[in-house]
Amino acid sequence: MPRRSIWKGSFVDAFLFRIKKNRESLMSRKIWSRRSSISPEFVDCSVLIYNGKTPVRCKITEGKVGHKFGEFAFTRRRRPYRTNRGKGRKGQK
Repeated sequence: MPRRSIWKGSFVDAFLFRIKKNRESLMSRKIWSRRSSISPEFVDCSVLIYNGKTPVRCKITEGKVGHKFGEFAFTRRRRPYRTNRGKGRKGQK
């Protein structure tokens, strides 16, 4: 995927751009903009990121700065692959 040009800067939704100055309003705030980049102003905030079904709580740390919000709210469930399933219904009557 091609990267965004440097002169444009990182993308932050207008809604997040307005509230990032006020840290109190950012705490436990629901974020629908998964494509927005995480800026240093969001560090040490706990936000709810929408994954398509329910909001997922996420604590923003310094290591997450520069990434997108959507990377930390998974949209698919992880199901372990079952190797030993037993007999099942085949052969039973």
